[in-house]
Amino acid sequence: MIVTLTANPSLDRTVGLAEPLRTGEVQTALTVREDAGGKGINVTRVLLGSGEESRAVLPLDPDDPFGVVLRAAGVPFTPVAVHGAARANLTIADPAGVTTKVNLPGVERTSADGAALIDAVVAASRGARWLVLAGSLPPGLPDTFYVDVIAAVRSSQDAPRIAVDTSGPALRAVVEAGTPDLIKPNDEELVELTGVDLDPGVPLAEAVTAVAARLVPARVGAAFVTLGGAGAVLITADGAWFGTPPPTRVRSTVGAGDSSLAGFLLAEASGASPEECVRTGIRYGSAAAALAGTQAPTPHDLLPGDVPVRALALK
Repeated sequence: MIVTLTANPSLDRTVGLAEPLRTGEVQTALTVREDAGGKGINVTRVLLGSGEESRAVLPLDPDDPFGVVLRAAGVPFTPVAVHGAARANLTIADPAGVTTKVNLPGVERTSADGAALIDAVVAASRGARWLVLAGSLPPGLPDTFYVDVIAAVRSSQDAPRIAVDTSGPALRAVVEAGTPDLIKPNDEELVELTGVDLDPGVPLAEAVTAVAARLVPARVGAAFVTLGGAGAVLITADGAWFGTPPPTRVRSTVGAGDSSLAGFLLAEASGASPEECVRTGIRYGSAAAALAGTQAPTPHDLLPGDVPVRALALK
């Protein structure tokens, strides 16, 4: 079982255009789709589609239509009753896969909402293999919210390992005080987190490894850093590995990072090697990028082609 927490879920609306976006002009949509989204929910959907048991924990107003969309997607979830509907995020994608996103901040949540979410996560994650804390925090919850979740979960028996996929102050707080087992930033989020620029004089993977090694294992157990079309790097206390994706026709990058994390956890849950965890993470991320909207890739969507993975030197 892998449990996910999405503190700030979203109804993801994706508009497909027949040509590139022209700002300030009127264009007709070619396609429109809606998905129950939010990073943790995206991870759960990918896991479920690949046969892994998963449950999503999220705040949900009992009158919010978001619940209908989530149930229609077949996602097992634990709702925490709150007031106010989930936000709606808009993605505009053109035929070349260039995406423009407009993310709303979400409804302000109270300290009581936060406490109820923590209680629900503690209960849901007992005996789980992983707990994934993913996405932005809604207004009203402190930057240290994920730190509080980690402390509460680890205070109970049968606590899972904890992966965190967030950014900005929330990620900084987790790294400073939460000691997560895994973080999944992209390269830009890693730079923002550490305040250390990547060395332009070396290949991207080596530059990312050098920066991430400042955190691993002193502050985090491991870092799985996604690099978009360039692949991904895994840094642990025992080594570093870099993989590159198969040829991919990008349709939408929304949810690709979430799918990469889900693929990584799928491999890890089966006892795979670090190299295979990187390879599977990249395969799922590439598959998501080749799908429209925030669709969850399944094993049938994985792209053909090799995903070479090689070890990198830790300095």
